[in-house]
Amino acid sequence: MSGKGGTGKTTVAAALALALAEEGKRTLLVEVEGRQGIAQLFETQALPYEERKIAVAPGGGEVFALAIDPELALLDYLQMFYKLGSAGRALRKLGAIDFATTIAPGVRDVLLTGKACEAVRRKDRGGRFVYDYVVMDAPPTGRITRFLNVNDEVAGLAKIGPIHNQAQAVMRVLKSPETAVHLVTLLEEMPVQETADGIAELRAARLPVGRVIVNMVRPQVLDAADLELVGSVSRSAVARSLSSTGLGGARRGGHAERLVEPLLAQAEEYAERYALETEQRAVLAELDVPLHELPLLAEGMDLAGLYALARKLRGQGVS
Repeated sequence: MSGKGGTGKTTVAAALALALAEEGKRTLLVEVEGRQGIAQLFETQALPYEERKIAVAPGGGEVFALAIDPELALLDYLQMFYKLGSAGRALRKLGAIDFATTIAPGVRDVLLTGKACEAVRRKDRGGRFVYDYVVMDAPPTGRITRFLNVNDEVAGLAKIGPIHNQAQAVMRVLKSPETAVHLVTLLEEMPVQETADGIAELRAARLPVGRVIVNMVRPQVLDAADLELVGSVSRSAVARSLSSTGLGGARRGGHAERLVEPLLAQAEEYAERYALETEQRAVLAELDVPLHELPLLAEGMDLAGLYALARKLRGQGVS
């Protein structure tokens, strides 16, 4: 799950994890940016570098979460391929691990994506996959293609060897039919344009584009007939209508006229925003990907709201 900053991609990723975990399914929700946004959404303690159950979905499904720390992931990597053990921990104390993940960002991305892909491939003793779905709260749209295209990132660093092999294994998962990159946007010009650019970059890199989820959609309060009246309606007619309903009427001193201009200003603002949103919907429709919408929650985002968004996604068949 990716999206421009401020579009609510972490919230949508969390809602998607809940939606996919219905009817006994198990979903792993992965965070890679170190912001602990998942813990805040689920109103739980900061996530450690281990998989922890954080929610139960309708039908008994479970949502687990993991915050991937690149330093600890590198220690795992060193132990897995080089059996360094305590020597790797010593390197961390010396600051070598932080140096390595900073000086070679391609390696850092291999570690972050590699940990998630390991969870995708993991099976239990019965030979079944441990998780039915893995949802990654990935970096923003402007960095998503480079982040996921780890094979190119490490090409100049390692032509052969464990790092190269790990990158190849990650790319086999990321470019498989079982993977989809969903993008979150708002009905605003900049997020929509960044979404369009992101889809073009993903397709050029042959990474699988999934769906576009339009988040925080405001409710429609005026229909087409009402919108046609905005800007041409009679002020006196509005004042009379207000008075007839008791708003600003005689009982309150006959102040209906004072309410007219603020109300019409609001209507004009809504009509302008509606026109802009209609334009952005048209741009999104041209991207040739499935589109879904999630409502703006007027009460703000909390755990109940997260479950409500998950229900919306299930109802729209997002997977």
